[in-house]
Amino acid sequence: MLWLNRGYMAATAAALLVAACGFTPVYAPGGTGSALYGAVTVQAPETLGANEDSDAYFLVQNLETRLGRSAAGDYGLDLKLRTRSEGQAITADNEITRYSIVGEAAYVLTRKSDGAIVASGDVENFTGYSATGTTVETLAGERDAHRRLMVILADQITTELLSTANLTAGQATAVQTVPVSE
Repeated sequence: MLWLNRGYMAATAAALLVAACGFTPVYAPGGTGSALYGAVTVQAPETLGANEDSDAYFLVQNLETRLGRSAAGDYGLDLKLRTRSEGQAITADNEITRYSIVGEAAYVLTRKSDGAIVASGDVENFTGYSATGTTVETLAGERDAHRRLMVILADQITTELLSTANLTAGQATAVQTVPVSE
C-alpha cells in the first residue's frame, strides 16, 4: 500500500509542477485555441515565386479549416508564400526522375483593434513526386505534392500560432496598487 501512496504523491507533484509552470491547454476555456477559433481573417497570401495560384488557395483553405472561417474576425493573418521545384534524382542521361517541391511561408497575426502583432514567424517544408510515369501521372503527382505541401505548411503555421501567440501583447492592463502599511 505504501507504493500506491508514493505513486499518488508523484502524480500529484507532477500535476502541481505542470500547473506552476504556467501550462495551459490550448483548447481549454481561455486558451489560445478557443480565443483564435473563428476570430482570424486569413488574407490571400502574397505569392513570391509560386508557380501556381492554387498553392495560395489551398494554403488559405487549410488554415481556415483549422482556425475557423471569419470574414470580420478580431485578428488578421497576413501571409507570404514561396514555392520552388528542385530536381532530386538525376539519371546518367541527365534526366530528372524525382522532384521536391519546397515551400516557405511567412506569417504575421495582427490584432485589428490596435494593430498589435501578436505572433509572427516563418515555416518551411517540402514534399516530393516521381516523374517516371506518363505525362498525366507526373502532372497528377505534381499537383498532389503541391496540395500536400500546403496542408503541411498550414499545420505548421497553426501549431506555431496556437503555441506562441501572445493575445495580450500591447493591450493596456490595469495595474492595481496595494497601499503598503507603515
